[in-house]
Amino acid sequence: MQEPSITADLIAAHGLKPDEYDRILKIIGREPTFTELGIFSAMWNEHCSYKSSKKWLRTLPTEGPQVICGPGENAGVVDIGDGQAVVFKMESHNHPSYIEPHQGAATGVGGILRDVFTMGARPIAAMDSLSFGRPEHPKTPHLVKGVVEGIGAYGNCFGVPNVGGEVRFHRSYDGNCLVNAFAAGLADTDKIFYSAASGVGMPVVYLGAKTGRDGVGGATMASAEFDDTIEEKRPTVQVGDPFTEKCLLEACLELMASGSVISIQDMGAAGLTCSAVEMGDKGGLGIKLHLDAVPQRETNMTAYEMMLSESQERMLMVLKPEKEAKARAIFEKWDLDFAIVGETIAEDRFLILHGNDVKADLPLSKLSSSAPEYDRPWVETPAADAAPTLPPIRPIAALRALIGSPNHAHKSWVWEQYDTQVGADTIRRPGLGAGVVRVHGTNKALAFTSDVTPRYVKANPFEGGKQAVAEAYRNLCAVGATPLATTDNLNFGNPEKPEIMGQFVGAIKGIGEACRALDFPIVSGNVSLYNETDGKGILPTPTIGGVGLIDNISHLIAGLPSEGDLALVIGRTDGHLAQSALAHEAFGIETGDAPHVDLDAERRHGEFLRTHRRHLKAATDLSDGGLALAAFEMAEAAGIGLHLGSSDIGQLFGEDQARYLVACDAEGADAIEKAAGLAGIPVAQVGRFGGTIVELGDDAEDLAELSRLYRTAFKVAIKGDMPDHA
Repeated sequence: MQEPSITADLIAAHGLKPDEYDRILKIIGREPTFTELGIFSAMWNEHCSYKSSKKWLRTLPTEGPQVICGPGENAGVVDIGDGQAVVFKMESHNHPSYIEPHQGAATGVGGILRDVFTMGARPIAAMDSLSFGRPEHPKTPHLVKGVVEGIGAYGNCFGVPNVGGEVRFHRSYDGNCLVNAFAAGLADTDKIFYSAASGVGMPVVYLGAKTGRDGVGGATMASAEFDDTIEEKRPTVQVGDPFTEKCLLEACLELMASGSVISIQDMGAAGLTCSAVEMGDKGGLGIKLHLDAVPQRETNMTAYEMMLSESQERMLMVLKPEKEAKARAIFEKWDLDFAIVGETIAEDRFLILHGNDVKADLPLSKLSSSAPEYDRPWVETPAADAAPTLPPIRPIAALRALIGSPNHAHKSWVWEQYDTQVGADTIRRPGLGAGVVRVHGTNKALAFTSDVTPRYVKANPFEGGKQAVAEAYRNLCAVGATPLATTDNLNFGNPEKPEIMGQFVGAIKGIGEACRALDFPIVSGNVSLYNETDGKGILPTPTIGGVGLIDNISHLIAGLPSEGDLALVIGRTDGHLAQSALAHEAFGIETGDAPHVDLDAERRHGEFLRTHRRHLKAATDLSDGGLALAAFEMAEAAGIGLHLGSSDIGQLFGEDQARYLVACDAEGADAIEKAAGLAGIPVAQVGRFGGTIVELGDDAEDLAELSRLYRTAFKVAIKGDMPDHA
């Protein structure tokens, strides 16, 4: 087949700027072939190279005594004692999910699961952080339905419990939804597998499903803004098969146990290209590939298509030669492809052969570690406007505005479509704070949470970045877990706009400061830029996935309040209403500064709560919606009423940070107050649980009436043909 000529239009279509193409010409000393252009495009796009973010990512804290492996591998690895480790990462599949929501979200789940089990870990938990446009936008119901179905279909068939996450709606996501997928797995600390190739002349082995044309150019598409040509990008979305992925998991773990693996890498973004280049580059080796040996499910595939396909459920491995027969038998048993497609070589070359032709011959190290790196111009986000004065509103009307909005209504319609119990180790399901999963065969458990408040980040990127980390920390403390480490998924608009780059820089600085202060390092993550449609960017959304350890399940805080229990707030309430959920949902106001985060208070209050957890019946952090929303959610889950003594809107709905709501019996409340006095921790009794009425000061309504609104508002707001789960 005649390859197309390299033209300016073709270069631009591959997402390469003229100066980047000039760099390619200097590196190889000639015009690239079409396949070589595709390889450079894949490796140098934002999604694979982090060229706009590397400078700032290096400033994040990534080490700690608990960290076995930080950023740079498929997933982060953290020690949890007893020779065990938790392996986890969060990654975006935003653009594919907007173009084709079911397959985009499904393959996002599949990809993050492979990132975990390619390290030698068996997945034990998944979460998803989802951001959609306005419910009334014509595309939103279709996106919500497709994304949720895709996540459920893949995760349920694969067999991993979905234990947490978040769902938000805002007009800024009208043209660009966010699907951030998280997975965690367990591995033995002495059986972690890495991607760096070693040894010359070692066989490079293709594992898993066959290669097709789906997903060709997907990584480049993920680093582009959307416009009215969006439908043309549909073929770049991958198609997933969770049953094949389940077989791939079992085959890979069996293969790893056999001692056959030198290195292994998931074929994710940019498929065969990225996996081969990363393995070679990390090992300081070259790679020679023979594409005739690549298992293909379509006829007449070109070298370009095979190198850039993002067909799912595939791995690339460097194999110990003497183990070939054993390894092949394992994959044949699981009815998966096993093919030797190349070898490691001493020269710094990425040599691609197809038929009798050399389709690419490039210096391998220049494709990955020598990719462009930019110090983008940025401007600091201007100081926020003065705090808004909200119109008068009665407390119950304010509560109704929150629980009647899809952002804060009960999300059972979403998570009841996910299998939350598969594996029989889920202790705490989605719906009220962090999810918790037992470490199988032990008395330990792991807690998982996903957090960010994009309104805060837009108003004040530094404080918003701090707050995302602090909220994840609080959510873990609230179930009795010791926070271990984080993964981040940094979703922003076009970094070539200085104001957007300023949001990114500010958020990174805030995230870094919070992670250092809380001993909560970042061990893995993903950057998703160019989340814009027709020049309009999303709210800056740096999602933080937090993981914590409960060293004994008896230390878990997972109960609910009982009749007569007292409600106490740990932390100081000043009534910060700027950028609050109430201002947004009740009045459409998004002005003023984000709440500032006292990281010393966050740490002291979290440690105080964990130290005195034996006195607590229930606990939750206070964030969106403040005290009133958190207390209602806790009471409603228990099926009992609530009385809060204050009628002050700031006291009830303010979003001051470093705060927890706890429920205790009288004896427990007395113990907490005495301990807090000795420790200098602010604690206040704010009300009690019980009865059938929700009372906020002198305003009241039946719990049953509010509960009906809370449990139906999500489905009503989204409309569409939705199953009646709730």
